[in-house]
Amino acid sequence: MEYRNPEAVARMKADFDRQGAMTSMGIVVADVAPGRVVLEMPFNPDFTQHHGFMHAAVMTAGMDSACGFAAFTLMDAEAEVLTVEFKCNFMAPAKGERFRFEGNVVKSGRTLTFTEGRAVAVDGDTETTVATITATMMAVRGLKG
Repeated sequence: MEYRNPEAVARMKADFDRQGAMTSMGIVVADVAPGRVVLEMPFNPDFTQHHGFMHAAVMTAGMDSACGFAAFTLMDAEAEVLTVEFKCNFMAPAKGERFRFEGNVVKSGRTLTFTEGRAVAVDGDTETTVATITATMMAVRGLKG
């Protein structure tokens, strides 16, 4: 995978830290590599649905951010990232001590980047994939300054 922007990891972390949504949900950056981002969050009862599982919207937000920032790590220095579309599949209840959101680039282009990811519930030594996502991200230029 071609890594076009070596400063992108620092930019990615700075942009991620400016997101109020991720901060509010307690989602943090766990790992960054070209074309891959891993985010984590602890269980928080404030973000559960009526059965006590983490809400699908929270799982979706984590996966979307992981995929978007994975795409961002491969974009040129003038680009910012926006989500164009995504599709999620939920396979198990989101219950665990903490959650991991993995985003990986499948194909990176100048304007569109195709990604996939997953949300994993971690409970002790047990890991369960609770959801997957496929997402298209767009490089947008001219937002700065």
